[in-house]
Amino acid sequence: MIRAVLRRPTGVFGLAVVALLVVGGVVSWWWTPFDPRATDPGRAWLLPLQRGHLLGTDRIGHDQFSQLMAGAGSTLVTAVASAAVAAVVGLALALVAVLAPRPVGASAVGLIDVLVAFPTLLLAMVLAAVYGSSTATVVAAIGIGFGVGVARVARAELTSVLGSDFVLAARASGARTGRIVRRHLLPNVAPTLIVQLSLVMALAVLAEAALTYLGYGASPSSPSWGGMLHEQQSYIAARPLLVIWPGLAVAGTVLGFNLLGDALRDASDPRLVAAR
Repeated sequence: MIRAVLRRPTGVFGLAVVALLVVGGVVSWWWTPFDPRATDPGRAWLLPLQRGHLLGTDRIGHDQFSQLMAGAGSTLVTAVASAAVAAVVGLALALVAVLAPRPVGASAVGLIDVLVAFPTLLLAMVLAAVYGSSTATVVAAIGIGFGVGVARVARAELTSVLGSDFVLAARASGARTGRIVRRHLLPNVAPTLIVQLSLVMALAVLAEAALTYLGYGASPSSPSWGGMLHEQQSYIAARPLLVIWPGLAVAGTVLGFNLLGDALRDASDPRLVAAR
């Protein structure tokens, strides 16, 4: 699968961007060139490469490169945790919809249809108003909100696979439902789920940045890309670079997740592998 991903230019680019996010985020938990929370008015408004600051500083002396690294760590945690929550919620709802008795399955389908119509960002704002702004609130809102979309796609795929001859043969041979799910259903819907979860991670990056920008994300004391955009919006005319850096980070990360998801889909889809 790795070789198949690396044969695609888009896969190489997506993998490089995601790897850069992972490395930068993990390293920032132990080391950054400067303390991302430290202020130094004597070093305010420095341009890139001045006095050891690679990307310059803001109005109170925050090192922008250090803040980008710290923001990558929080973005990585939010994206991975949101995808995990979305996978659990989506698969659970989809399996109930296709395997449970008809009344329960119909209720699950109705619940999916209702929740799909509820905006994810609005759900995050409601949760933040009730439980307070935090990373856990953002992850729960994004995971549940996008997990419903995963459930709708997974349900369609599972319904198609359930009608296949090999699943009917497994049922006729007396295989238990759990074995059918593990051996036949999940492996056949995995390519679609990979793509959906890569989209969830990309959307989680956007949602986390948007919520933090609006004040519903993590604590303002925790560096984040959305927080950087919020802090620098008043100075965009005088110091546009301070907005460009976090904006490029968000856009590049979203693009990287999308391209890597497409490459993984092609590499894991048995129909495409057989065609090659």
